[in-house]
Amino acid sequence: MGRTRENKLAVIEDLKRSLSESQLAVVIDYHGLTVQEISDLRNRLREKGGICKVTKNTFMRIAVEEDENWQPMTQFLAGSSAFILVKEDIGGAIKAYQAFQKDTKKSEFRGGVMQGQALNEEQIKALANLPSKEELMAQIAGAIKSIPTKLAVGVKEVPSSVCRGINEVPASLARVVAALEAKQKEEGQEAA
Repeated sequence: MGRTRENKLAVIEDLKRSLSESQLAVVIDYHGLTVQEISDLRNRLREKGGICKVTKNTFMRIAVEEDENWQPMTQFLAGSSAFILVKEDIGGAIKAYQAFQKDTKKSEFRGGVMQGQALNEEQIKALANLPSKEELMAQIAGAIKSIPTKLAVGVKEVPSSVCRGINEVPASLARVVAALEAKQKEEGQEAA
């Protein structure tokens, strides 16, 4: 017995909900993967904030047809499709899939979609090489932490520069007085 209409609508609504929570969707051909291998992939992705859904292409097509962000996915819907939906750690989830693909050598990448753009395998690999959210936050924190240090060094340099300038004033005055005296002596000798 096939699925009921209500069951089909529930599957489509679940797909829409999952997509609305995702930042990236990757379509793979899972043909030849065992249930155990699909479970392994799901476990690897779960650790990185991703999920793997196996559903009919028709259900996914209906789920994305009204959402411009996911419509480019329709070009990848053919054959046995599994969908990797990534909510959080995009780079980590892609690396988890790449490691799975390397271990099993069975799944085939078809394409990805992010922010309304279709992505090829090279673009997805580039996303995997981006720093994680935690690494970016650490870099920003380091940059912010260095600002007070640089400011303190700059502020400390201002009084030092002023002091050097003040110390130079008496010597400059002495040179000016000496130059004036020399000029007066010259004028006095010329007048005599």
